[in-house]
Amino acid sequence: MASDKNTQEIRRRISHNKFRDHLFWVIGLFSTLIGFVVLFTLIIDLFVDGFPRLSWSFLTSYPSRFPEKAGILSAWVGTTLVMIVTAAAAVPLGIAAGIYLEEYGKKNWLTHVIEINMNNLAGIPSIIYGLLALGLFVYFLKLGESILTGGLTLGLLILPMVVISTRESIKAIPNSIREASYALGATKWQTVKDHILPYSMGGILTGMIIGLSRAIGETAPIITVGALTFVAFLPSSPMTNTFPFLSFKWLFDPFTVMPIQMFNWVSRPQKEFHLNAAAAGIILLLMTLVMNALAIYLRYKFRKRIKW
Repeated sequence: MASDKNTQEIRRRISHNKFRDHLFWVIGLFSTLIGFVVLFTLIIDLFVDGFPRLSWSFLTSYPSRFPEKAGILSAWVGTTLVMIVTAAAAVPLGIAAGIYLEEYGKKNWLTHVIEINMNNLAGIPSIIYGLLALGLFVYFLKLGESILTGGLTLGLLILPMVVISTRESIKAIPNSIREASYALGATKWQTVKDHILPYSMGGILTGMIIGLSRAIGETAPIITVGALTFVAFLPSSPMTNTFPFLSFKWLFDPFTVMPIQMFNWVSRPQKEFHLNAAAAGIILLLMTLVMNALAIYLRYKFRKRIKW
């Protein structure tokens, strides 16, 4: 009898656990569908409002007080240049910091403090980074209200994300790979360069995608460091006719970005400017998708090379 009661109790618990699993699955699916439907509705509404305004002249015209003549040329060029500086500043530094903390740094109180602060920095509001950059880059380093300042500001914003994703990706690599490399006579750096980094590059690129996707839509820190709301000119060309045929003058030019241009149009009472803002939102969304697609392609190439 006792054995039969135990068997029934086990079956009852199994049935109860299965019911809870199915209930959790239904709740999770329902929550996912709600988020997807809301996002899909917002995107459709954005395209309905902004798609008729899209044209070649919209991409190649400067902002104007006349909505039918206004364009986003200076805004999308400024966004592109700022994101180049952001990636160049944050990605190498973040990957190097993650490698050091995970592979070279000793596990002591100092690295523990760095880890805690790095996790805290990832959750700080973006306006705080803008105030920090205003004091450091604009006033102390005298970089001015320039593309370089905007890119470094957003680089500071996404740096903790890149560091954390790099560390987590490296941490996921089995120790057996390191031990096999050392057994064959490889040095620490050879192990990291030839084995750890290639195997963890997929996760590192994922963190980079998340960070850059956040940076491209930020407004508060860019406004804080002095980005303009109305720019009717382009930065200096990076190419010159004289040796060395490269110019970095554009790094110190004034700029604006897509989110600021959209905010400027939305704040105006005319409906035509609101349609311009919707069209600019479509372009910003496409720029984000292109940037993410490039990173996903690079991640795919890394993983494919590892398989072979």
